[in-house]
Amino acid sequence: MRISAITPAILGLIASVNSYSVEYSTETGYFLQDESSTDPSTFDYTTVNFGLINRTYPADHHLKHAHELTQWERFYHQVQKLNKDSPSHVEYKVLFLGRHGEGYHNAAESYYGTPAWNCYWAELDGNSTATWKDATLTPAGINQALKAHTFWQKQITDQRIHTPDAYFVSPLTRTLQTANYTFTDLSLPAHAAPFNPLVKELFREGISIHTCDHRRSKTYIYNLFPEWRIEKGFSEEDELWNGVTGETSAAQDVRSMTALNEVFFTNEAKKDDAFISITSHSGEISSILRVLGHRTFSLSTGAVIPVLVRAEKKGRDSKPVSSTSVAWEVSPHCTAPPVTSVSACVCPSSAVPVTTPLVTDL
Repeated sequence: MRISAITPAILGLIASVNSYSVEYSTETGYFLQDESSTDPSTFDYTTVNFGLINRTYPADHHLKHAHELTQWERFYHQVQKLNKDSPSHVEYKVLFLGRHGEGYHNAAESYYGTPAWNCYWAELDGNSTATWKDATLTPAGINQALKAHTFWQKQITDQRIHTPDAYFVSPLTRTLQTANYTFTDLSLPAHAAPFNPLVKELFREGISIHTCDHRRSKTYIYNLFPEWRIEKGFSEEDELWNGVTGETSAAQDVRSMTALNEVFFTNEAKKDDAFISITSHSGEISSILRVLGHRTFSLSTGAVIPVLVRAEKKGRDSKPVSSTSVAWEVSPHCTAPPVTSVSACVCPSSAVPVTTPLVTDL
């Protein structure tokens, strides 16, 4: 069943899209993840230099001692040259899209199976052993974030990689924790931008009826990391999650494009900020990749994918997607644990599917 309008809160956020539109594209040929022969299910970014391909660049001939530079140093020079030679309405940025480490909701889905998880258990706050509403990281998830930390430090030391010029993070707890474990206390180069992330609402996970998508308050986030910045207009309580309706892929892509527009063409990141870190979620990263025209590339928990992006701001005559034309959907679910869910969810006969928030004493 599909509803015909979006919630007022999301309408307000999408209405913040500027009157211009932006055309995004992925500059391929730089990373292994761009290539159809690279299998996402077996790819490990930590074993292959983030996937950066060993190659020469057009900008190399401008360097007097290119052979003395690392691959990452030459690649950064290539991106700088692309920006220097582009008009003011075109920007090139490398987005490091990092998925959070394993959360308790991920562990619960593995335990119950995806069909049962989607139609019943995900609508609960947790069970007798774990809580997954706005889930925190499991011990395995913490280790995945620490693995990213160790790898970033190795890249800084061995490859002299240019570290992110700006950091963005989803407001859900698992991403906040992942960004913290990944980037705090890195030995950054003297010229590097400090790790001072901006908590950004629109980089959150796809909004479903699952309680793991229900973020906590602005006050909670501030108390968790009081030195971090929270974007202007961020609401105290979550105004997007209601436990009844969820985004379609089309609605999420409008949201993702809005967030990217703000990163590329507002003061959230300058044109010279060529390397951008975004700590987010599997569904949201998939949405961002769709907006960028990148091939589908699923990330395991804790993984990172870098993408070289070209963004061109179009004139005011361009017509961006109208937010009022993108519908959300209601999601039926069981009111008791399903009878069977090996391949599909089957509710007990006494607990027919409903589309109202699940209330339970569990």
